[in-house]
Amino acid sequence: MSQATDIAPGQAELPDLAIDARGLRKVYGAGDTAREALRGIDLAIPRGAVFGLLGPNGAGKSTFINILAGLVVKTAGRVRVWDHDIDSDTRMARGAIGVVPQELNLDAFFTPRELLEFQAGLYGVPKSERRTDEILAMVALTEKAEAYSRSLSGGMKRRLLVAKAMVHDPPVLVLDEPTAGVDVELRQQLWDHIRRLNDDGVTVLLTTHYLEEAQQLCDRIAIIHHGQVVACDETAGLVARLDRKELTITLAEDVAAVPAALVRFQADLHPPRRLVVRYRPSRTQIRDVLAAVQAAGLVIADLTTEEADLEDIFIALTRTDDAGG
Repeated sequence: MSQATDIAPGQAELPDLAIDARGLRKVYGAGDTAREALRGIDLAIPRGAVFGLLGPNGAGKSTFINILAGLVVKTAGRVRVWDHDIDSDTRMARGAIGVVPQELNLDAFFTPRELLEFQAGLYGVPKSERRTDEILAMVALTEKAEAYSRSLSGGMKRRLLVAKAMVHDPPVLVLDEPTAGVDVELRQQLWDHIRRLNDDGVTVLLTTHYLEEAQQLCDRIAIIHHGQVVACDETAGLVARLDRKELTITLAEDVAAVPAALVRFQADLHPPRRLVVRYRPSRTQIRDVLAAVQAAGLVIADLTTEEADLEDIFIALTRTDDAGG
């Protein structure tokens, strides 16, 4: 991105880390009402990555993003954005980041074109260097460029927020639940745009509740829970930790015990006819389980499969963390 060198004048090399947080804490309130939203977060986001930050509501994701954006003052710790300290080099740090908030905070009486022009002015982008038309086209809002923001659909407003965050050509783009309220087709269009930006060198930090979305888009994923990072790994490594399925088999007739052929699959019997098999797809194929059922001379009346969802993952990781594992 051409703007990267503008943001960091005199810097011979681009930073290895787009965002570097160390010991980051945030406490809201004081005394008996104090609530610790972030509890010593360490997070290193490589330049050029698409990085997913996952967690349940209240985990601390938005607090982390708001600290990056300068909307919340941290209690302790150090944060650098594009190698600029957010406290001692505030202007440069904020200029290096574009934030797409979760809330639809748009002026109802501005048109998309006016909003982008105004935002570019706030960042000091000269008129000759503004890319308003290009950005509007990228987020598929050219036809709505002169319409009042209040008349836009929820999906259009979401895309307009992305456009606003890009007017100063930041090397780091933060997206806080950007696909909330966006239909499937528009979600795909949005991610196509984000991939192109990433291909051009933009580092993307994404928060989402959609594990599948994060798995498809992100190079690395961190899971935050109760203000702490409970997992941070390359996506493939994290997915391997989530490698779990549950197969429930309803038999055509009663059985008194788990058949010998199914013992190696750690099957549980729920009398009189239900077998529950928990297995790792990377190591065991469902056809192997079904073949064992057939070898035991059993007839299947019904079967269902269930994969671990995000809530299951959080619970498992938290229990592991509490146990010191």
